[in-house]
Amino acid sequence: MRVILLSVAVVLMLTSVLFHRASAAEAVPVSPELRLSLRDAIQAAIDNNVNVRMLKERIAAAQSAADTSLGALLPNLSGYATGRNQTVNLAAFGIPQAGLSALGSSGGVTQPFDVYDARASLVQNIFSLSLIQRWRAAKSGVDVASLEAEVTKRDVMATAGLLYMEAIRAEAAVKARQADIDLSQQLLKLAQDRKKAGVATGLDVTREEVQLENTRQRLLVAQNDQESAKLNLIRALGIDFDVRLTLTDELTLVTVPSQSPTEALVTAHENRTELKAQITRQKLASLSLSSVTSERVPSLSFNGDYGWIGLKPDDALATRSVGLMLSVPIFDGGQREGRISETRSRVRQESIRMKDVSDQITLEVRNALLTLDSSTQQVGVAQKGIELAMKELTFARDRFVAGLATNIEVTNAQTSVARARDNLIEALFRFNASRINLARAKGELEQIF
Repeated sequence: MRVILLSVAVVLMLTSVLFHRASAAEAVPVSPELRLSLRDAIQAAIDNNVNVRMLKERIAAAQSAADTSLGALLPNLSGYATGRNQTVNLAAFGIPQAGLSALGSSGGVTQPFDVYDARASLVQNIFSLSLIQRWRAAKSGVDVASLEAEVTKRDVMATAGLLYMEAIRAEAAVKARQADIDLSQQLLKLAQDRKKAGVATGLDVTREEVQLENTRQRLLVAQNDQESAKLNLIRALGIDFDVRLTLTDELTLVTVPSQSPTEALVTAHENRTELKAQITRQKLASLSLSSVTSERVPSLSFNGDYGWIGLKPDDALATRSVGLMLSVPIFDGGQREGRISETRSRVRQESIRMKDVSDQITLEVRNALLTLDSSTQQVGVAQKGIELAMKELTFARDRFVAGLATNIEVTNAQTSVARARDNLIEALFRFNASRINLARAKGELEQIF
């Protein structure tokens, strides 16, 4: 009976422990997984990046400014209705005191009376070259905002692509360190077995143990770098930091068609949005200058109003006023000339900036081509380096097993293998990063994503 009760108690205790463990596991929130390819990362950056969204608002603001400038050229219609009780000092209208006495107003001020007035007014600019040029400049401002938004979009695409590559590089480094640990564990076991067989010393085992711990330390650093790279990528994409990011692409070597610097520069000057934006900025500056200088030109406008006025609403009579106004600027204290000089300086600044933009594009294209060619060769050298390092490791291990050498040669070969793996990862990263930079420099980012 005691045995049965003891068994039941043990079963209940185990059940309670398992239940609490399951409840604790359920209580821990699991972050959602987000599997992300390079193409997905680029699209997420375009949709969520703060700078892209801000420039979309800038386009809307520029369009509103253009609509405001257009409104100055369109008819402006307003209306009002008033009803007031007032008195009038007739002497203020030049009526002499004798005349006022004859009208029965000895004090010169009329008795209170009511006036009701309802009227509509119309103002239409018939010709104003300054307003026309100002509206054209505002439309160019919309074009500039749109092109700047496109430039920012492409910058964000390139940045997201490079951050994705950095995250893949960090992930590859973690895999390389794990492979190094597996190799160190194998070689440590080999050293321990050789020591048991009496053909190796404790120093050989200690060397491998040190090598293993060093590799574990490098793994921890690589894992930290991997998480940091993912955080930077998440920030650029504008997504939730709580997601578990899984990158589906890998660092690979692909064939890139060869292209001379001259051909690449021709393509860049045809496609780069920065050049188009700078050309539009120059146009905007010229139109702004024309708008200011056109203030010297006379302008013509139409003014009219129509309404009803009377002492009583029932007695109100229709009245109107119609006229043209010719405005001729004569002298404004030099303010206009100051604005003209300021705007003319902006035109010269945009011309100077145009050459700077062109030179910057040339520099980016040439640097990207050089880096791409160099990194392609580095990948080939790194791949050959891994083959030689693995061969060196095989020879060193065979010599150690045969008792022809200590495991110093083995640990040196391990270091060479780890260095060769790092060289290949870095070469592949530089190759893929230079592909992105070259596509950005040529204005062809969409073709590689």
